[in-house]
Amino acid sequence: MTIQQDLALEQTDLDIGIVALTDCAPLVMAKHLGFFEQWGLQVNLHIQHSWATVRDRLHTGLLDAAQMLAPMPLASTLGLNGAKCDVINAFNLSMNGNGITLSTALFEQIKQLNNGQEPVLPLDSSWINQIVQNKRDNGQAKLRFAAVYPYSCHLFQLRDWLSIAEIDVDNDIEIIIIPPTEMTAALENDEIDGFCVGTPWNTKAVRAGIGATVITSCDIWQEAPEKVLAVTSQWQQQHPNTFIALLAAVQQTCEWLNSTANRFEAAAVLQTYLGEPLDVIAPSLIGSCLTTQNGTPRNIPAYNRFISKDANLPKLSQGRVLLDKMAMAHQLPHDFTQAQKQQLLKDVYRPDLYKSMLDMKKR
Repeated sequence: MTIQQDLALEQTDLDIGIVALTDCAPLVMAKHLGFFEQWGLQVNLHIQHSWATVRDRLHTGLLDAAQMLAPMPLASTLGLNGAKCDVINAFNLSMNGNGITLSTALFEQIKQLNNGQEPVLPLDSSWINQIVQNKRDNGQAKLRFAAVYPYSCHLFQLRDWLSIAEIDVDNDIEIIIIPPTEMTAALENDEIDGFCVGTPWNTKAVRAGIGATVITSCDIWQEAPEKVLAVTSQWQQQHPNTFIALLAAVQQTCEWLNSTANRFEAAAVLQTYLGEPLDVIAPSLIGSCLTTQNGTPRNIPAYNRFISKDANLPKLSQGRVLLDKMAMAHQLPHDFTQAQKQQLLKDVYRPDLYKSMLDMKKR
């Protein structure tokens, strides 16, 4: 494939931010396989320590584009937890990909409640509720969980799972924010009792014998967008053709990632970016969720999904769900009207740009 002759690029050298997670694969492999170059782009990938760093560097123009959590463009455009900046989403990079991992100590407490037997997985959160009540009755400290960012599917999925068991997530437990790459250390150091994070960090905790992955995001939500390819609205307006080329290269990569054999290659390449061995990175890419160090893995075919019918198309309906979750987490202004929500969704979600890319690719 060669770049379309009528696509005059406004900028060819791009700086794109990623976080060390399995689902940065579409951007990593687009560079590794030369798909960016096929579309006339020279891309430098910059690994960022935290989602807050990604946000700040995109907002200030130090990054041209970034892998972002699905709710982040909404939060940025609203000016939540930082300066207001209009950010758009025209491409879903991945679906699903998260898991809730409990410390081995907490999992042992659950086993004791279950007569010494491992509970059925995915774990019913009523087990957590029993421990919450025991701690309350005995005057002990609350359970502490971690999510990766205040405006993240991780936080909302954790809240939803615990709420099913009628746990008051605002008062019965504590939720703190920790960057993804620091989760396993926090668990090992007994700073937290569990976390919701994207792969491979759940797998790392299980391999190290410090955690048990008891449920995945696939079990809590079905086919939820997880990461998106974000740019500022201003950058897109100044570089419309460059953005279309960027979308085309990443779409090509997501199609390539549909093959299991190709995912093994991706796992090998990701070792350099994630700093973890193949046996930590590969499982989720082939639909295997490690549960406990000596337990039987769960088969989760959609654990990391990069493409399926319309998976990459950003839909306003997906944004509505996220806004509902943000409201349930008390993150939206109390006087935020339906009209304001609808305008926000139209500003942030750009399926028109995604469809323009598909039309261009068909030429």
